[in-house]
Amino acid sequence: MTDPGRSGDNVATGSAYVGVQAATATVHNVNIYERDPQDSPETKFRKGVLFLKGRMSGPARQLINEAMVGYATNEVHFYWLLAMVSRRTRHELSKDETVQLRDRHAIMRLAGEDAWRDGVRIIDRLLESAGKAEEDIRVVVKDLDALREPQRSLILEHLELYLDGPIEDHLWRRALRKAKTDQMADGRKDRIWKFFHPSPAVPLRLEPLPPDTPLGMWAQAVTATAVLAMAATYLGYLILQNGRFLLMLTYLLSITGAYAGVSNASDWRFRVVRRRAKDREYLAPKTKVEIGNFAKQAEHRINHYFAKYLPPGVDRGKWEAETKGIRRSLRDEIATVYGGRRVGVEKIAWLIRHRASDASRRRRKGTLWSYREELATPGRTKALAILGLLTLATGGGWAAVGAVPVEPLRAIGAILLLLVSGGISARAWLHIVLERRRYAADDTESRRTLETDMEALDRWRERLADKPRDEEMATWLDCDRKVLLEEVLRHYRLTMSGVIAHAFIEAPASSSERARLRGGPWRYKRYRLLVFLITQEGVRQLTVKLDFLKGTFHDRQRLNYRFEAVASVWVSHADNNDRTFKLTLVNGDEISVDVSSGMEELQQGEHPGAVSEASLDAAGLPHTLHVLEGIAAEGKGWVEQQEVRTGNLSGALSDPDE
Repeated sequence: MTDPGRSGDNVATGSAYVGVQAATATVHNVNIYERDPQDSPETKFRKGVLFLKGRMSGPARQLINEAMVGYATNEVHFYWLLAMVSRRTRHELSKDETVQLRDRHAIMRLAGEDAWRDGVRIIDRLLESAGKAEEDIRVVVKDLDALREPQRSLILEHLELYLDGPIEDHLWRRALRKAKTDQMADGRKDRIWKFFHPSPAVPLRLEPLPPDTPLGMWAQAVTATAVLAMAATYLGYLILQNGRFLLMLTYLLSITGAYAGVSNASDWRFRVVRRRAKDREYLAPKTKVEIGNFAKQAEHRINHYFAKYLPPGVDRGKWEAETKGIRRSLRDEIATVYGGRRVGVEKIAWLIRHRASDASRRRRKGTLWSYREELATPGRTKALAILGLLTLATGGGWAAVGAVPVEPLRAIGAILLLLVSGGISARAWLHIVLERRRYAADDTESRRTLETDMEALDRWRERLADKPRDEEMATWLDCDRKVLLEEVLRHYRLTMSGVIAHAFIEAPASSSERARLRGGPWRYKRYRLLVFLITQEGVRQLTVKLDFLKGTFHDRQRLNYRFEAVASVWVSHADNNDRTFKLTLVNGDEISVDVSSGMEELQQGEHPGAVSEASLDAAGLPHTLHVLEGIAAEGKGWVEQQEVRTGNLSGALSDPDE
């Protein structure tokens, strides 16, 4: 048997604070985000592309820049341009990056004609679109529309923040249209939940307790049986000496009756004991037993799934009462089998679900207590046991009385020895037989249960086979952001070009389940999204809850304030890598958001802080801080200087040879 081994609401305002509560965390043992300094340039490039598709533009830029030293193709240059401008504005480029983009024609060594070079041309023209006439912009947009996939979609996804001016509205309309199309595409509702389920642990069978038949018990049984045999033989000899053949025949008949009676009585006894044991398993004990943390987690899952799989037409209270013992036994089994193997309860949740579903199915079919019928003692067995023992008592007693006149003292001694040794041997052999049959029954039941568990595992693995990739999760989340942004723009009657800047904060909702790949950012089932629109009149803020599984928004809260109302913006960094975004208004109100939990669930080979950094990068926090810190520092002066800076940067990025 394979050992599963070691597998691998937080927004508050008004001087309030809400932290991330403990929730299920899953880390998939997928290594696409692991970086190795020894990687070849092409491998670094491919990993950089994966980071970019996962919306982590920081490491993507680093890897693609390193790859360009020894690996330069049209595709590399296309992704290099995307990484340079992805998820940030012109003002967020460093001086070196600004120079690199200005000198991009000298840096890029394009060769031949292909779709990637066409994409490079379109990005190049879009970067130079600032200040262009409307008719020139329309030509660029028309050529963008004619671009093949995936180049067109990649440009629409990654140039959202970088471009400004009239071209911004053209690209926004196309990006929004694509986001609405892709938001629920590729079976999102049927697949996205699978990302939050870990690879299932292999089921293990509950090893039955070995037969409780110590050596002393065997010695007692064998010795008593030997004495019994000698006493019975001697008693028969005395009867033969008397020449009473009818009495001898009765004596032999009583021995036959003893065999039939004892063997059927032991079967009867086994069925009674086995049925009582199953009844104890199905009926909850009245006493409370202290259990460990793992067993408590398992019990929580068990109760959840038994409640979920309520049989139709059955009262919930009755179902809970009927299954109380079953649930307790399942909890004890899981704690016994998996408790010491460092297997998280989430990895065997599928097994608990299977057992709950199976119990519900058997309840519907009326077979939940079928063991009571299976273990009921047949009337024939009872009759043979009673008849055999009566034959032993009557026939044996008559024969014993008939043997006394021959040798009274010896006969009485043999009879007493026969009774004592018979009682001892019967009791010893009954214990041995019952224990061996109990072990055989437990073993058969355990193997049968394991077989059905393995079948359930195969079905569950097949169901998880189309688990979404991390880049799909990132794409769906990006689509949600764009759809939400469009809602905010429509509410305030703004166009994209009429917004000076916009920013998001993606934060996990309270107690939300989460999952990630090794080295990748956390993805959550439920988010708190904050949208900031920077306009000439001030800041427009919307806070919503996102049900990421369904792609729906809930509990909208709007807040508007002037630039002068922002007193400070900062991110606190705790020793456990917990990051908290804080925006303080001059009236003392504080918006505090837990943007990254310090619970990284680090795997072997991962470095402390790496997961938090990846999650913050994917959430776009660097851009948000750039915008809000600028407003906190300069107020409306930041807005007034924005156009000046944009104009200067546009000139700096233009090709000096033009």
